[in-house]
Amino acid sequence: MVAPQLGLADFFALTRSLGLSGVEIRNDIAGNAILDGTTASAVKSLASQNDVSIISINALQKFNHWSPERASEAQALADYAAACGSKALVLVAANDGTGLEPDVRVSNAAESLTHLAPILRRRGLVGLVECLGFEVCSLRSKREAVAAIDAANARDVFKLTHDTFHHHLAGEEDIFPELTGLIHISGVDDAKISVRDMRDSHRVLVGPKDRLGNLEQIAALYAGGYSGPLSFEPFAEELRTLSDPATAIRQSMDFVANGLAARAA
Repeated sequence: MVAPQLGLADFFALTRSLGLSGVEIRNDIAGNAILDGTTASAVKSLASQNDVSIISINALQKFNHWSPERASEAQALADYAAACGSKALVLVAANDGTGLEPDVRVSNAAESLTHLAPILRRRGLVGLVECLGFEVCSLRSKREAVAAIDAANARDVFKLTHDTFHHHLAGEEDIFPELTGLIHISGVDDAKISVRDMRDSHRVLVGPKDRLGNLEQIAALYAGGYSGPLSFEPFAEELRTLSDPATAIRQSMDFVANGLAARAA
């Protein structure tokens, strides 16, 4: 998502040029998704050629609204993930105003995770459950996600995605570093937009004007024992037209790394 204008070969090359070895690839970038005619074997070959590992595929949408169609979608995406060498599959909660009732939020997610667990186990994949902070999301709280994982008796196969944007929107204090498998980071610089009105289109690379407390969130997760990857997930349209994405990404990486080092000093 950090360079949505690039095809996979150029994206993997960009990754290596930045001194990185892990990427998160997506199935939801209009006109440039991994499923738009790119076979899993081709993805695996390109990753190998660039000495890049695939952290996860993002994502199985509305994972917590289980149905025969969702089951088929999950199996196909899990097959693709395993075949291309991905280690995990991100699972995103429904974000359309359905399933909001308090008495079904955890039970719906638990039902889906119960069905998803054997699908992922058979393919050696981790499921990364992602809560969204929008008010129309059916699973805003990581505490609810943990309750669903435990109801499915599946801590061996599911972890949490901590998204700094959505964590800020949800206003949740709990972070569960011991159950976190991936951190999504993005910033919001616009000083005029209210938290309630923040949307994906406002999400940019993290920098000194960030309003989301990225450094504080990441530092807290590290202090709690988290040692996994950070994955940029900005959605702003301006990222599609960056003339020099490598420099912009490097600047954001340096800001985060230096800010965390200063806090630890």
